[in-house]
Amino acid sequence: MERSKRVLVAMSGGVDSSVAAWLLREQGYECVGVTMKLFGSETAGREDGYPCCTLDDVEDARQVARRLGIPHHVFNFTGDFEEKVIRRFVDAYERGETPNPCVDCNRFLKFDRLYRRAMELGCGYIATGHYARIAEDGAGGFRMAKAADESRDQSYVLYPIPREQLAHTLFPLGGLTKGEVREIAQAQGFVNARKHDSQDICFIPDGDYLAFMERYTGRRYPAGDIVDAEGRVVGRHRGAAGLTIGQRRGVGVSSSGRIYVCAKCMADNTVTVGPEELLYSRTCTARDWNWLAQTPSAPFEALVKTRYRQREQPAVICPEEGGVRLEFRDPQRAVTPGQAAVAYDGEGTVLGGGTIASVSRG
Repeated sequence: MERSKRVLVAMSGGVDSSVAAWLLREQGYECVGVTMKLFGSETAGREDGYPCCTLDDVEDARQVARRLGIPHHVFNFTGDFEEKVIRRFVDAYERGETPNPCVDCNRFLKFDRLYRRAMELGCGYIATGHYARIAEDGAGGFRMAKAADESRDQSYVLYPIPREQLAHTLFPLGGLTKGEVREIAQAQGFVNARKHDSQDICFIPDGDYLAFMERYTGRRYPAGDIVDAEGRVVGRHRGAAGLTIGQRRGVGVSSSGRIYVCAKCMADNTVTVGPEELLYSRTCTARDWNWLAQTPSAPFEALVKTRYRQREQPAVICPEEGGVRLEFRDPQRAVTPGQAAVAYDGEGTVLGGGTIASVSRG
């Protein structure tokens, strides 16, 4: 079979990637299934929030591949995952940022390490079970757009894909709903047809980021002062690295009204809290910007989201050396360094994205 019809399918053991493999096989592709061994595969348990990457997941992927009659491999990427995802996650929190490890996993593992392995195996494509769409742009290139089912859309965490790789990437689920995917899995008798979706961060299934970082680094993050907007001490935190901008629960301050984490200063180990209105900003910068459309030479209007579940907001994108400056039409809530800013046109095409570097509040 010609190279262009051979595809490496990332099979996590979940229902989405399993159905993606089935759809591609039905479309005439020669599929090769692969499961990436990342972090904690031997010890993570289902009772801890349905983490992914367990030995059970590997076995589920293997059973689906066997049912489809396609080869299945397990690639050990634990070293890459530790360096490019976990260590970056910890470093970002220690800088006072709030990282998105799913973005880094896509950037460094799925669409770099795994993509290179696919090319070595003679595959013309790599495919995943993400909900997004890739199509020709009418000018000889390819574009990425939001999924048909916007409630499942994952284009926000896919922006780091290099533009030249779009022609070699397949997202078979882009036009389907989650319900339709489960119906296909049920009809095909897949062992994971009713399997829960993974939740939280795969290597921190209990959601306690600070405890994980202390185990990982072997250090205790010191307690420090919580201050209000005027600098008055109003409480104590148990580690600034474990708090994020916009957080309300678990801050450790009693108040007659709702208060939120508004800022962190890692240099003096203080956390600033205040009312919700202090969370809003109109301007931020983003670094490591990846353009998935033609690189512009002048500011232009687009729609931008700065959180995974946020609706896109009108903004002016100003290209700068090393990144962009984003000027929002309306003040935005809790724009947070370390998170992603992703730009779209009015039709849902991803124009590009980067990591939020700084925020001008007020």
